[in-house]
Amino acid sequence: MAAKSFDMIVIGAGPGGYVAAIRGAQLGLNVVCVEREHLGGICLNWGCIPTKAMLRSSEVFHLMHRAKEFGLKAEGIGYDLDAVVKRSRGVAKQLSGGIGHLFKKNKVNVVMGEATLSAANTVTVKTDKGTETLTAPAIVVATGARARELPGLEADGDLVWTYKHALQPVRMPKKLLVIGSGAIGIEFASFYNTLGCDTTVVEVMDRILPVEDAEISAFAKKAFVKQGMKILEKTTVKKLDRAKGKVTAHIEIGGKTETQEFDTVISAVGIVGNVEGLGLEALGVTVDRTHVVTDEYCRTGVPGVYAIGDIAGAPWLAHKASHEGVMVAELIAGGHPHPIKPNSIAGCTYCHPQVASVGLTEAKAKEQGYEVKVGKFPFIGNGKAIALGEPEGMIKTVFDAKTGELLGAHMVGAEVTELIQGYVVGRQLETTEQDLMETVFPHPTLSEMMHEAVLDAYGRAIHF
Repeated sequence: MAAKSFDMIVIGAGPGGYVAAIRGAQLGLNVVCVEREHLGGICLNWGCIPTKAMLRSSEVFHLMHRAKEFGLKAEGIGYDLDAVVKRSRGVAKQLSGGIGHLFKKNKVNVVMGEATLSAANTVTVKTDKGTETLTAPAIVVATGARARELPGLEADGDLVWTYKHALQPVRMPKKLLVIGSGAIGIEFASFYNTLGCDTTVVEVMDRILPVEDAEISAFAKKAFVKQGMKILEKTTVKKLDRAKGKVTAHIEIGGKTETQEFDTVISAVGIVGNVEGLGLEALGVTVDRTHVVTDEYCRTGVPGVYAIGDIAGAPWLAHKASHEGVMVAELIAGGHPHPIKPNSIAGCTYCHPQVASVGLTEAKAKEQGYEVKVGKFPFIGNGKAIALGEPEGMIKTVFDAKTGELLGAHMVGAEVTELIQGYVVGRQLETTEQDLMETVFPHPTLSEMMHEAVLDAYGRAIHF
């Protein structure tokens, strides 16, 4: 079969790949996107989107229990786990189908199958009809990542789950162990705990949500414990003994090992890049600990081969992948895009309360030699938060005392995943404390706390 030639081949149709393909097509390139499973990748089908749908169900369930506080009546409150999962899968399916529509609209060619780079400008795809050969001067690898599996803690889908099993649970866990307290672990812990499951979270680092500012981690931990979650920090799960309907976890805490029984374990101990079988090393692409090494423009060092998204390393976030996809497409089309600054990418965790942050933590800023001014404002001082019945939370800002540059912003509380973008835009525009102080924030909104947290850094907070 003759090779088909294109201007750009994208391998993977997740939030990095599909966005790169669409942007390339918009810029007039003839683009083909190869995908082995489903359009939208993990994010749309098994990650960001379906988890948010499930967390929304648990949030509504939580609010139903609080009906009396709002002068409302709700009796016989319960849930149907199958229906919760069905809604979540429906949301994912709708969005995945939407990608197909966007590809058609933008005239992106799609080939479903497994891709291998057989030469610097050639991709061989194994499809269910045979093998196809595609050529292009530019190839974008956007194959994503999968759950890391630790020896002895491997998932089996029955007693020990990965995120995929947790999104389509075979039963409602009664006693759950979550290994890892990054965004994925904490979101599932929050979902199952809210639905009444006895939940324990184990974290090997000295605090949960270890990438967040220490004060935010401490605040979140307090809220989770109040909700009945058990949290074990500086703790390791050494091994799991599996028996019928139960798992005995050997947990090492403070140098001593103890055993605890659970009926379900969720492993959320990080991710590994999908680098196998692509022929990367044979081409001379450098792979370091399952991630492709790139420069700031996502170039691999092999001319014409780029890597974006999770496979290209941290931060492992869908929005980072999408932005890299746009940048690379513009580069391939002859443009001059700006490289992405990882420090200006916000991280969001959709537990209850939500957590969001951008830039440097207070500790990191000091470590990097900055003299800092720190401002904080609590939700309890905000009218909208009280009216919403969400008085628990805080916003923290970190400024460079010398220049007034906003170095970082950190939040915990209701809707902070929506609020954080205000500070992200501020950082992108290289705003100073003065610009933020002089900005008029609408009242009554949660966003006013963002203003007050800036004012507080300079001893000017009004409402606290």
